[in-house]
Amino acid sequence: MAAPARPRAFGSAATDAAGVLVISRTRDRVALRTFLERDRLFAGYALCALDDRVFGQSDWGIATRDGETVAVAVEQGGPSPQPVFVAGEPGPVEALLRRVIRPWSTYITCLPDLLPAVESLYAVEPGPPMVRMAVDRESFRPYRELVVRLGSSHIGELNRMYGLGFTSWLPAESLTHGVYYGLRVNGRLVSAAGTHAVSRGERMGIVGNVMTVRAHQGRGHAKATTSAVTAELLHELDDVILNVRSDNPPALAAYRALGYREHVRFEERLAHRRSGGWSLFVGALKRLTGW
Repeated sequence: MAAPARPRAFGSAATDAAGVLVISRTRDRVALRTFLERDRLFAGYALCALDDRVFGQSDWGIATRDGETVAVAVEQGGPSPQPVFVAGEPGPVEALLRRVIRPWSTYITCLPDLLPAVESLYAVEPGPPMVRMAVDRESFRPYRELVVRLGSSHIGELNRMYGLGFTSWLPAESLTHGVYYGLRVNGRLVSAAGTHAVSRGERMGIVGNVMTVRAHQGRGHAKATTSAVTAELLHELDDVILNVRSDNPPALAAYRALGYREHVRFEERLAHRRSGGWSLFVGALKRLTGW
């Protein structure tokens, strides 16, 4: 059976209890940046999506009330399920997801108080809270071990290693535009860390794709590669962030040892849009009754 047609996005205006609420798409980077900078460490992925190189690959929605921005949503480009980030007041966030940013499947990122608004429109899969950690030049404590800078010519070797623990592969441009370091034992790549995004314009870097093959875990290799990536990013950028599952104490401890500090706990969940009026009715009933 063919997938249902993607819902049509549009802009609209309505009056809520606090004033006139306008819901629309936007390409106004000044307005978006001004709102996201209220909590730049939590909004780091969205800020990096403002970068010239990738801005055109994302869809942006904005909610304003009497001229003031009260919520933002961004759907980043790529294969489904696409990442979606939402922030702001619950009602306007729900309106953005209902009318403008409307993927059928998504990995959605939000603070816990926005989860009911998301669940009114999406069936959200369970999962542990995520921890956003951050470091800057003042707090960073480097960990020294022999690591090597990885470039695009190492993409095959890197993807073979990631194939032992990840379900996806990286394109060579990830190493060209990002920062990756690896650690070898007897000539074999056994640990690596890199970046999900780097924005020099927003002065923000996001560490990711940290992995050590199972036989070499527990020896500080991931700490060493993450330290090298972080050090290079902090030469140019003001803030470096990363995500880690709250149920992964060893990783939390390793990042704290490098000077990363916990900024906020949030939700990052796989979600599928509800179909049919009954699902939407049940979602609204749950919010009203606490069922």
